Amino acid sequence: MRLSIIIVNYNVKYFLEQCLCAVVKGIATIDAEVWVVDNNSTDGSIAYLQPKYPQVHFIANTINMGFGKANNLALAQCTGEMVLFLNPDTIIAEDTLQLCFDFFMAKPTVGALGVKMLDGSGHFLPESKRAFPAPGVAFFKMCGLAQIFPKSSIFNRYALGHLMEDGIHKVDVLCGAFMMVRKTVLDKVGAFDEAFFMYGEDIDLSYRIQQSGAEVFYLGNTSIIHFKGESARKGKLNYVRIFYQAMVVFVNKHYTGAFAFIMQFLLKAGIYSRALLSLIMAPVRLFTNTLRSSRNEMQTNYMLVGDKTCTANAANILRQYHSNASFQSIETLDKLPTNNEIIVLCTGGLTYSAAIECLAKQKKAGLFLWHGAATSSIVGSQHGKSTGIVYNAT
Repeated sequence: MRLSIIIVNYNVKYFLEQCLCAVVKGIATIDAEVWVVDNNSTDGSIAYLQPKYPQVHFIANTINMGFGKANNLALAQCTGEMVLFLNPDTIIAEDTLQLCFDFFMAKPTVGALGVKMLDGSGHFLPESKRAFPAPGVAFFKMCGLAQIFPKSSIFNRYALGHLMEDGIHKVDVLCGAFMMVRKTVLDKVGAFDEAFFMYGEDIDLSYRIQQSGAEVFYLGNTSIIHFKGESARKGKLNYVRIFYQAMVVFVNKHYTGAFAFIMQFLLKAGIYSRALLSLIMAPVRLFTNTLRSSRNEMQTNYMLVGDKTCTANAANILRQYHSNASFQSIETLDKLPTNNEIIVLCTGGLTYSAAIECLAKQKKAGLFLWHGAATSSIVGSQHGKSTGIVYNAT
């Protein structure tokens, strides 16, 4: 077995449906197994998905045991040479996994790698490549200076903002949303630390991989979609709190003495600064999100891209929500208009690779939604900080 893919799910069955649709295409020429660990979802995820994907191994937990522990549950049963930890709210390209394999084969010293991630609107997600949370790095991240100066090697050291997004770089930390690791390395350094419930476990694992002598790399030559936060549905302040707690666990585990004390102080200062900034910006975010939602509700002109069967299926799903909507269908992306349409990427005849590339190039074209061939749902998001958009056949 060459590859084991582990996906932890919590109440995002329609995003997971689209994720699995892409994964099945991505492993078409790879000897692979797929594991889905459901953390006691209440949305009927397993009952909905198991008949659609009988080749997938489903594990049903009776409690929400957290991200790391759930991954470890499946990891104990994996047989692949490589293990991919993948979030349920992601969409991979057909060639992503093979490109990762090729890189591993070319560089035996590489223990883990991640890829370029885009949010649902096609914008780069800076957590695709990160540095370890040293005192200054953590403070600039937590207080918001990293966001203000995204390309700075000082203020945005955490997201390595000075490194090219499309390049290939040796980095410190990978994102747990897409993290491929050699099984031999995991056997050596151990699995996810279950002291982390959510967030921080990917930083800890990246740290231990490097401590073992293996290298961690970021591949910017292949992109995936990460709708980001669908499993957590996090509030801004709640995310800061959970992230801070995870950083405290990391600091207490790996740092000692004065260095640990400075880290604790800077993290606390950062979280209070970030909380204040979040409160100040809350009315602005509320207004902006309301405006976007209102505009998309009023705009029911859909441009469906893909083969006739897939676009017809997508149109039938959307008509259940917008009976008066107008639909146009095209089979190729070269005819895609640049005006502000709602674009539904139907990956029947349309490849995921082409669709992701299109999204990256046409960020401002409008709202993009995704519908995989033979699926019963359509998903998307307006940007990386918004909750997802879901339409499903009823």
